[in-house]
Amino acid sequence: MALDLQEVLAPDHTAILMMELQRGVIGDLAMIPDLADEVNATGVLQQVRALCDAARANGALVVHCTAEFRADRKGSKANAPMLRGAKGTDLHLVTGTPSAEVVPEIGVVESDVVVPRVHGMSPFTGTQLDQLLRNCGITTVIAAGVSINIGIVGMTIEAVGLGYTVVIPTDAVAGVPREYGQQVIQHTLAPLAARLTTAEILAVWSA
Repeated sequence: MALDLQEVLAPDHTAILMMELQRGVIGDLAMIPDLADEVNATGVLQQVRALCDAARANGALVVHCTAEFRADRKGSKANAPMLRGAKGTDLHLVTGTPSAEVVPEIGVVESDVVVPRVHGMSPFTGTQLDQLLRNCGITTVIAAGVSINIGIVGMTIEAVGLGYTVVIPTDAVAGVPREYGQQVIQHTLAPLAARLTTAEILAVWSA
Protein backbone atom coordinates (compact mmCIF):
# COMPACT_ATOMS: atom_id res chain seq x y z
CA MET A 1 0.00 0.00 0.00
CA ALA A 2 1.42 3.39 -1.01
CA LEU A 3 2.16 5.86 1.74
CA ASP A 4 0.30 9.16 1.96
CA LEU A 5 3.46 11.26 2.18
CA GLN A 6 1.60 14.42 3.16
CA GLU A 7 0.29 12.57 6.19
CA VAL A 8 3.42 10.56 7.00
CA LEU A 9 5.73 13.58 6.76
CA ALA A 10 3.45 16.13 8.41
CA PRO A 11 5.93 18.34 10.30
CA ASP A 12 4.02 18.33 13.57
CA HIS A 13 4.73 14.62 14.04
CA THR A 14 8.01 14.24 12.14
CA ALA A 15 11.58 14.33 13.44
CA ILE A 16 14.90 14.22 11.63
CA LEU A 17 17.32 11.97 13.52
CA MET A 18 20.88 12.79 12.50
CA MET A 19 23.25 9.97 13.31
CA GLU A 20 26.77 10.93 14.45
CA LEU A 21 27.30 13.95 12.21
CA GLN A 22 30.14 15.03 14.46
CA ARG A 23 33.57 16.52 13.87
CA GLY A 24 35.23 13.37 15.22
CA VAL A 25 33.18 11.06 13.00
CA ILE A 26 32.83 12.75 9.61
CA GLY A 27 34.33 16.21 10.15
CA ASP A 28 37.80 17.73 10.39
CA LEU A 29 38.73 15.42 13.30
CA ALA A 30 37.34 12.22 11.77
CA MET A 31 38.64 8.91 13.10
CA ILE A 32 37.59 7.10 9.88
CA PRO A 33 38.87 9.29 7.02
CA ASP A 34 37.30 7.09 4.32
CA LEU A 35 33.83 7.75 5.71
CA ALA A 36 34.48 11.48 5.97
CA ASP A 37 35.72 11.49 2.38
CA GLU A 38 32.56 9.69 1.24
CA VAL A 39 30.34 12.22 3.03
CA ASN A 40 32.18 15.05 1.30
CA ALA A 41 32.25 13.38 -2.11
CA THR A 42 28.50 12.67 -2.14
CA GLY A 43 27.31 16.01 -0.75
CA VAL A 44 25.60 14.42 2.24
CA LEU A 45 26.12 17.43 4.51
CA GLN A 46 24.53 19.78 1.99
CA GLN A 47 21.48 17.53 1.77
CA VAL A 48 21.24 17.17 5.54
CA ARG A 49 21.56 20.95 5.95
CA ALA A 50 18.71 21.45 3.48
CA LEU A 51 16.57 18.98 5.43
CA CYS A 52 17.38 20.65 8.75
CA ASP A 53 16.67 24.14 7.44
CA ALA A 54 13.32 23.01 6.05
CA ALA A 55 12.45 21.08 9.19
CA ARG A 56 13.20 24.07 11.41
CA ALA A 57 11.21 26.37 9.15
CA ASN A 58 8.20 24.04 9.05
CA GLY A 59 8.13 23.00 12.71
CA ALA A 60 9.53 19.48 12.43
CA LEU A 61 11.87 18.34 15.20
CA VAL A 62 15.63 18.19 14.59
CA VAL A 63 17.48 15.70 16.78
CA HIS A 64 21.24 15.18 16.88
CA CYS A 65 22.05 11.60 17.93
CA THR A 66 25.67 11.76 19.06
CA ALA A 67 28.23 9.25 20.24
CA GLU A 68 30.18 10.56 23.22
CA PHE A 69 32.31 9.19 26.04
CA ARG A 70 33.25 10.26 29.51
CA ALA A 71 36.98 10.90 29.80
CA ASP A 72 37.21 7.91 32.17
CA ARG A 73 35.01 5.80 29.82
CA LYS A 74 32.60 4.92 32.64
CA GLY A 75 29.36 3.56 31.22
CA SER A 76 31.01 2.63 27.93
CA LYS A 77 31.86 -0.94 27.03
CA ALA A 78 34.39 -1.96 24.39
CA ASN A 79 32.40 -5.02 23.31
CA ALA A 80 32.73 -4.54 19.54
CA PRO A 81 35.79 -3.97 17.33
CA MET A 82 34.77 -0.40 16.50
CA LEU A 83 34.21 0.42 20.17
CA ARG A 84 37.55 -1.11 21.11
CA GLY A 85 39.22 1.06 18.49
CA ALA A 86 37.58 4.20 19.86
CA LYS A 87 38.63 3.31 23.40
CA GLY A 88 42.29 3.64 22.59
CA THR A 89 42.09 7.14 21.09
CA ASP A 90 42.71 9.31 24.16
CA LEU A 91 40.17 12.17 24.12
CA HIS A 92 38.41 11.28 20.88
CA LEU A 93 34.63 11.93 21.15
CA VAL A 94 34.94 12.81 24.83
CA THR A 95 32.04 14.99 25.97
CA GLY A 96 32.94 18.66 25.81
CA THR A 97 35.85 18.24 23.40
CA PRO A 98 35.86 19.49 19.78
CA SER A 99 35.63 15.99 18.31
CA ALA A 100 32.24 15.42 19.99
CA GLU A 101 30.71 18.57 18.48
CA VAL A 102 28.15 18.49 15.68
CA VAL A 103 29.80 19.59 12.45
CA PRO A 104 29.48 23.35 11.87
CA GLU A 105 27.92 22.83 8.43
CA ILE A 106 24.78 21.73 10.29
CA GLY A 107 25.14 23.25 13.75
CA VAL A 108 22.77 23.11 16.68
CA VAL A 109 20.10 25.78 17.14
CA GLU A 110 17.93 26.45 20.17
CA SER A 111 14.96 24.44 18.88
CA ASP A 112 17.09 21.35 18.22
CA VAL A 113 17.54 18.48 20.65
CA VAL A 114 20.82 16.65 21.31
CA VAL A 115 20.60 13.06 22.55
CA PRO A 116 24.07 11.69 23.36
CA ARG A 117 24.87 8.09 24.16
CA VAL A 118 27.94 6.62 25.85
CA HIS A 119 27.35 3.01 24.86
CA GLY A 120 26.32 0.79 21.98
CA MET A 121 26.02 1.41 18.26
CA SER A 122 22.52 2.86 17.82
CA PRO A 123 20.59 5.74 19.38
CA PHE A 124 17.46 4.32 21.02
CA THR A 125 18.60 1.58 23.42
CA GLY A 126 19.21 2.92 26.90
CA THR A 127 18.74 6.60 26.00
CA GLN A 128 15.96 9.16 26.44
CA LEU A 129 15.31 9.31 22.67
CA ASP A 130 12.14 7.22 22.47
CA GLN A 131 10.39 8.92 25.37
CA LEU A 132 11.43 12.36 24.14
CA LEU A 133 9.97 11.66 20.68
CA ARG A 134 6.75 10.29 22.14
CA ASN A 135 6.37 13.31 24.42
CA CYS A 136 6.72 15.53 21.34
CA GLY A 137 4.05 13.58 19.47
CA ILE A 138 6.47 12.16 16.91
CA THR A 139 5.32 9.19 14.81
CA THR A 140 7.66 9.50 11.80
CA VAL A 141 11.44 9.68 11.87
CA ILE A 142 13.75 10.63 9.01
CA ALA A 143 17.01 8.72 9.48
CA ALA A 144 20.01 10.67 8.17
CA GLY A 145 23.76 10.55 8.69
CA VAL A 146 26.25 7.71 9.06
CA SER A 147 26.87 5.05 8.54
CA ILE A 148 24.38 3.27 6.32
CA ASN A 149 25.55 -0.21 7.24
CA ILE A 150 25.69 0.20 11.03
CA GLY A 151 24.18 3.33 12.57
CA ILE A 152 21.35 3.88 10.09
CA VAL A 153 20.44 0.19 10.05
CA GLY A 154 20.44 0.06 13.85
CA MET A 155 18.41 3.26 14.12
CA THR A 156 15.87 2.02 11.59
CA ILE A 157 15.35 -1.40 13.14
CA GLU A 158 14.95 0.08 16.61
CA ALA A 159 12.55 2.76 15.38
CA VAL A 160 10.36 0.28 13.49
CA GLY A 161 10.29 -2.00 16.52
CA LEU A 162 9.13 0.90 18.67
CA GLY A 163 6.30 1.74 16.29
CA TYR A 164 7.67 4.66 14.28
CA THR A 165 7.41 5.02 10.51
CA VAL A 166 10.90 5.49 9.09
CA VAL A 167 11.92 7.47 6.02
CA ILE A 168 15.44 7.17 4.58
CA PRO A 169 16.64 10.21 2.59
CA THR A 170 18.87 8.21 0.25
CA ASP A 171 21.16 11.13 -0.59
CA ALA A 172 21.55 12.23 3.04
CA VAL A 173 23.16 9.02 4.30
CA ALA A 174 26.61 7.59 3.61
CA GLY A 175 28.59 4.40 4.05
CA VAL A 176 31.78 2.83 2.76
CA PRO A 177 32.41 1.39 0.35
CA ARG A 178 29.76 3.27 -1.60
CA GLU A 179 28.56 0.25 -3.55
CA TYR A 180 28.00 -1.70 -0.36
CA GLY A 181 26.10 1.20 1.18
CA GLN A 182 23.76 1.25 -1.80
CA GLN A 183 23.22 -2.49 -1.47
CA VAL A 184 22.30 -2.04 2.20
CA ILE A 185 19.73 0.57 1.23
CA GLN A 186 18.27 -1.71 -1.44
CA HIS A 187 18.34 -5.06 0.33
CA THR A 188 18.22 -4.28 4.08
CA LEU A 189 16.51 -0.92 4.52
CA ALA A 190 13.96 -1.10 1.70
CA PRO A 191 11.75 -3.64 3.52
CA LEU A 192 11.83 -1.47 6.66
CA ALA A 193 11.59 2.15 5.53
CA ALA A 194 10.33 4.45 2.81
CA ARG A 195 13.15 5.64 0.55
CA LEU A 196 12.98 9.21 -0.73
CA THR A 197 15.45 11.80 -1.93
CA THR A 198 15.95 15.03 -0.04
CA ALA A 199 14.23 16.89 -2.88
CA GLU A 200 11.17 14.66 -2.60
CA ILE A 201 10.91 15.29 1.15
CA LEU A 202 11.31 19.03 0.67
CA ALA A 203 8.63 18.98 -2.04
CA VAL A 204 6.18 17.42 0.40
CA TRP A 205 6.88 20.13 2.97
CA SER A 206 6.74 22.96 0.44
CA ALA A 207 3.36 21.72 -0.74
